[in-house]
Amino acid sequence: MIGNLLLTISPILSSVFLHNIEVEILRELNLNRFTDLDGFFQFISNSISFITWGTTILLLILGVVMKGSQLKKRAILLLSSLTLASLITLALKFTIDRPRPFHTYDFIEKLSAGGSPSFPSGHTTEAFAFAVALCFAFPKWYIIIPSLIWASAVGYTRMSLGVHYPSDVMAGAILGIATAYFCTRAFRYFKMI
Repeated sequence: MIGNLLLTISPILSSVFLHNIEVEILRELNLNRFTDLDGFFQFISNSISFITWGTTILLLILGVVMKGSQLKKRAILLLSSLTLASLITLALKFTIDRPRPFHTYDFIEKLSAGGSPSFPSGHTTEAFAFAVALCFAFPKWYIIIPSLIWASAVGYTRMSLGVHYPSDVMAGAILGIATAYFCTRAFRYFKMI
């Protein structure tokens, strides 16, 4: 009987414990940040759509204009990864409907836009879907290193600016990576790249 009770409450206790740790991590990142970098972090966070969708559309246009079928195919890979990642994220956000941390905890300073539900981080998902698809499409160190650093910076800024929990960002990174990997595998299977 006691064993069954412990098995029943154990997941609840561990999730409360993990959530408390997560809130403390967020508190540290948000309240003890180097405030001189707030503007830079907001710039990184706000750069997401311009970089992801802008670069993808530019590559697609260049591929069409220059009649570069390989460039066009790589741009379509980026477009597919971004679109799939965005659709999955949107569905998860409104299914899970987790409130933003600044709504739940009044000590969190909100320094960026964040209107839809919190889980997973759409910015982080989009950044990692783009960065990893870009790494697969253009496997050069000078593409891989900056794109992964930028995607990681986007994830960090979403916590530092007070609009996401660490688990939102972690889930977004995993989802973005998985989406880019899945799309790349599909493109390679069908010999599209």
